[in-house]
Amino acid sequence: MAFDPRTPSPDFLAFWREPHYATLTTVRPDGTPHVVPVGVTYDPPAGLARVTARDGSLKVRNVLTAGDAGAPVAVCQVDGGRWATLEGRATVSRVPGRIAEAVRRYEERYGREVREDPERVVIEIALTRAKGSPQLLG
Repeated sequence: MAFDPRTPSPDFLAFWREPHYATLTTVRPDGTPHVVPVGVTYDPPAGLARVTARDGSLKVRNVLTAGDAGAPVAVCQVDGGRWATLEGRATVSRVPGRIAEAVRRYEERYGREVREDPERVVIEIALTRAKGSPQLLG
């Protein structure tokens, strides 16, 4: 059952705070899915999920191909029988403050320091829908 990602249950939100990696699914220009492992952070009040990436990577290129309206994407994490998916429209930002916020949140979630990378960008996903296993829906 899908729900508004701005109003997650406490269990759903707690699951997204655990240090699990996820998959990001983007769509290639030929319409086929491109799925890659990523670190992702979830910010319900802002209605955003954030993924840092290297500029020029295929996931970044796939998002940019969609234009200003953003690309339809999904991030999904799994731990045993628990799973959660966030869906929305992704755009790429090269704004230093936005990248810094994504890095800060990543370091907080995953408990490790991120090296400086001048090629880093942030994929920001404006969330439209969330889904998860029954035990996370409260």
